[in-house]
Amino acid sequence: MLLEARVLSVVYGYHEAVRNLSFGLEPCELVSLLGAGGAGKTSVLNAVMGLEPARGGRIRFDGEDITRLPVHARTRRGIRMVQERSRVFPRLSVNENILTGTVGLEEGKLPLAARLDWLYGIFPSLRERRGRLAGTLNGGEQWQLAIARALVSAPRLLLVDEVATGLAPELADQVFGLLRRLNREYGLTILLAEQNAEAALRISDRSYVLEAGACRLSGTAAELREDPRLKAAFLG
Repeated sequence: MLLEARVLSVVYGYHEAVRNLSFGLEPCELVSLLGAGGAGKTSVLNAVMGLEPARGGRIRFDGEDITRLPVHARTRRGIRMVQERSRVFPRLSVNENILTGTVGLEEGKLPLAARLDWLYGIFPSLRERRGRLAGTLNGGEQWQLAIARALVSAPRLLLVDEVATGLAPELADQVFGLLRRLNREYGLTILLAEQNAEAALRISDRSYVLEAGACRLSGTAAELREDPRLKAAFLG
């Protein structure tokens, strides 16, 4: 298993945002964390990335206990995160934004020119705009840029928080389709936190449904689409 969390707890002051949560991802899986706002999805991603400390439990990545490792150490092990409403640097060009994703990596370890060429093949609209200021891109293009910035370091695990937030439905669909392509065609392992259960289930292998920081349902995407409890809560 590439990523495994056991009885994970995350606490903010007196509020337990995540309670005794256990989950895992195999290599090349796309797994989603579903739930309403405040369910604990973002807190899980933050704990995996090291942005928030785990109050209890353990997180293992590729067999190594990373529970107490700082963010930069997790980044060097191949974990990257694209956060909700991820901010690009508006006064930097598209290409300059992508290059910020290499900060902190060991020089000479990454075939950067080849990596950029690969990225621009996946994101042709960014190639066309590579010299433009990032602040001139629309919301969907800025999401693409944020993902490209994360991918330039060739991560082994991509954490993605709330793709659909603030995007028009057609732009959100484009980003969901991109995540599916990165997973299916390039074998990228992805952990997605998302309120839009219907869209997330379309691209996921498996899902965990969170409520008040705890797992209420889990299973394959096909199983959950037919589960009456999930249908009543999210799918109508």
